[in-house]
Amino acid sequence: MRTDKTQRAALRRKYHARKRVVGTAERPRLSVFRSNRHIYAQIIDDTAGATLVSASTRSKGLREHLSGGANIKMAEAVGEDVAKQAFSVGIKCVCFDRNRYRFHGRVRALAEAARKAGLAF
Repeated sequence: MRTDKTQRAALRRKYHARKRVVGTAERPRLSVFRSNRHIYAQIIDDTAGATLVSASTRSKGLREHLSGGANIKMAEAVGEDVAKQAFSVGIKCVCFDRNRYRFHGRVRALAEAARKAGLAF
């Protein structure tokens, strides 16, 4: 369990990263959450308070095709999947919310895969 000091530090990092990133209807926010076992991505419209698209390593389609959960290969698959879903809804441009994580490793792999699939940010 986290101590109070580390919880406050994590929240400080999260708020620092989020103070400039706001999702609108024209340009929603691509938010990333990673745990030790899985990685999750959501496209959120903050003005409406609604999640438009979501994908994760726990989604049925990705879980069947690839094994494992917390590696760069799976993060790339989630990035491609969220980009495909975004295009089907009509979203072409997003702003990236790294959500207190460094732009490194799995977070970077997800972002680059989404860019490669055609999502602009």
